[in-house]
Amino acid sequence: RWLQQHECVEKLNMHAILSVSAGQEQLLTELLVTYAKIPVLIGELISVEIWKHKIFPVLCRLEDFKPRSTLPIYWVLHHEASIINLLETVFFYKEICESAEDSILDLIDYCHRKLTLLAARSTNGQTVILLCFPPQELQKQAEAMEFEISLKALSVLRFITDQVESLPLSALTRMLNTHNLPCLLVELVEHCPWSCREAGTFKKFENGTWHVVPPEDQMKMTKLDGQVWLALLNLLLSPECQRKYHFDGFNKSQLLKLRAFLTDVLVDQLPNLVELQRFLSYLAVTEPAPPKKDLVLEQVPVIRDHILKKNGGKWEAIAKYQVKCVFSPTEEDLKLQAQRWAQTYSLDMMEALAPDKPRCSVCGVEAAKRCSRCRNEWYCTR
Repeated sequence: RWLQQHECVEKLNMHAILSVSAGQEQLLTELLVTYAKIPVLIGELISVEIWKHKIFPVLCRLEDFKPRSTLPIYWVLHHEASIINLLETVFFYKEICESAEDSILDLIDYCHRKLTLLAARSTNGQTVILLCFPPQELQKQAEAMEFEISLKALSVLRFITDQVESLPLSALTRMLNTHNLPCLLVELVEHCPWSCREAGTFKKFENGTWHVVPPEDQMKMTKLDGQVWLALLNLLLSPECQRKYHFDGFNKSQLLKLRAFLTDVLVDQLPNLVELQRFLSYLAVTEPAPPKKDLVLEQVPVIRDHILKKNGGKWEAIAKYQVKCVFSPTEEDLKLQAQRWAQTYSLDMMEALAPDKPRCSVCGVEAAKRCSRCRNEWYCTR
């Protein structure tokens, strides 16, 4: 049953990407809002995260854990990446963010945990993974996946900050005061974990891979750089955020570090940063008033706490059950599942999920025949 659900998430993820690329995402967002699926996806995302940190290390220590294939484990690890990718695709839209309702607090906490991992990576120069994978190849895959998941969480957080005016009061308080996200974002600007120097070359991480950046392009802003700066703009320049954020000595000193990075080259690429420059100049010579503590009752995230309380002390029993019933498939089960995944990722399935039918490259009408050589062009006749 869980594998069927994972397949559905994968198909929904592919459909979202294809719909957005074709500019026809309205139907998808309406369905997600109408059927209240965003809180469900957030709950599933946090469940997999807890499994990865609570059950899997126990599972690896069990003597009878000798998997014939690591594919079922990889599916579970990949499930988190699929959900966060789907959320990144749809959270651009205000109605999606609003439909998350109270679960937005859990998503903010999730994003904070991932950004903390990114900051730790940049400080230590390596990925921080709290897991112990037995197969070395699976560990490498998990480390790369954890890094990309954290980058997706950064994008999701930035989209959440775009909707500051319509967020619940508790969400704003949680971002600004509970987690102090502005200072965490300053840490990311300062250390930039998606860029590195290796063997005398400068590399940046973009579109899922590391690229060597020529000297003339090293000052160009990447999408990830832009996400951090836009999130800072949203959190620092909004009147409501300025009223709630505590500009004490530490926070002020951290925020003023940004002035060193706001060069003319950077501001030319993102002109909105001029407003941030002015704000920081004003902050440097003034003492902002302390925030008004007018919130008596505050909502707290419940999804993660509920799962932890419900299953506390049962992690080893769950791990033993999963070793026996989930991660020890027979040869026949593996073949059947591989066939199902081959169908999920087949070209025909992707075309069925695409919002537009393929069209003839010659006359433009709907086409039913694909070129047998390149497998890219379509034709209405032979």
